[in-house]
Amino acid sequence: MQKAPEETALSDVPVETLAVSLPALTRPDEDSRVAAEVKAFVHDGNLAAARDRFAALVLRQQRRASRIAYHFLRDAADADEAVQDAFVKVFSHIESFREGLPFEVWFTRILINGCLDRQKARRRRARWMIPSLDVEQGERSRAESVPSHGPSPEESLLLRERRTQIASAVGKLPERQRTIFLLCHYQGCSSKEVSTITGLNESTVRVHLFRAVRKLRSLLGGKL
Repeated sequence: MQKAPEETALSDVPVETLAVSLPALTRPDEDSRVAAEVKAFVHDGNLAAARDRFAALVLRQQRRASRIAYHFLRDAADADEAVQDAFVKVFSHIESFREGLPFEVWFTRILINGCLDRQKARRRRARWMIPSLDVEQGERSRAESVPSHGPSPEESLLLRERRTQIASAVGKLPERQRTIFLLCHYQGCSSKEVSTITGLNESTVRVHLFRAVRKLRSLLGGKL
């Protein structure tokens, strides 16, 4: 099937303007080999050796995982917790790791699912939060009356705008479109890899990618 023009149009987008870009998959065969060793140690009951070997995977995946989680959650503390939860879950279920599947694909699926669960929990909490109307108006007025020696809000916004406009637009995409767009354009995954991670078939992945790009064009309003 011929790829729609919109699927390749993002090659014209200046990636340097994105606030957070995701590193490409690196050395999946080596990581899979290490994961297989961890699995074997756990199977043999040698948990000390398993934890020691697993530490190597954590070191190799930590930075990449943190950037992926932050891109979804937009909060450093929440992202750190999501990454640690993902590592714990991976180690706890290492015996279910299929050695024919690249470890990074398996790990990324677990991490993203965890991030999406956190987003859903965050939205549930937000629905029950009642904004406080008892604002300390006097304190706020005094704070606002203090002159600022830094750049004005307008100047700060202009300084950040070029760097954040694409990231902001990506954050407004529907959940599934955002996940697929990030995996394809900033994670460097192929449609087949995204299909494995998300459980969707490849044609569905391409449809969501097409719609994500079309939505981004609308959100960005032709400013790029």
